[in-house]
Amino acid sequence: MRIVLQNVKESHLSIANRLFCSIGPGYVLLVGFCEGDDEHLAIKMAERILKMRVFQDEKGKTNLSIIDIEGSILAVPQFTLYADLSGGRRPSFTKALEPRAAKGLFDTFVKALKDSYPDVGQGVFGADMQVNLTNDGPFTLILDSRDLFPL
Repeated sequence: MRIVLQNVKESHLSIANRLFCSIGPGYVLLVGFCEGDDEHLAIKMAERILKMRVFQDEKGKTNLSIIDIEGSILAVPQFTLYADLSGGRRPSFTKALEPRAAKGLFDTFVKALKDSYPDVGQGVFGADMQVNLTNDGPFTLILDSRDLFPL
């Protein structure tokens, strides 16, 4: 499982030129899955996201979590995080988990976030979405479950 986490001042997601979801300060999470990912891992990653201290305190140190700042979260399914360009100029997505299983894991991940934190919005799996955001910092992290939770 891979997540690109961006601290944002605000973000909004549109589908078919209609506003679907918007958030204030917090995280935009681009979320992708691959073979071997499971529900247990999706839940562990959600727990990790909520506890990470990546927002600045009054001294400018990254000591505050999303919960501490009472921020918002926007989770967006993103199979392209597993793009493979090793074979040429056109990406292959064979490393991404097949859509039905990936949708189930995305739903599990979002439910785990929502079960522990009230301010979570989400994109629609398989939809053509437009995500607009204002980066804060910018502060962007790439989280890979294989690095965080080695087998």
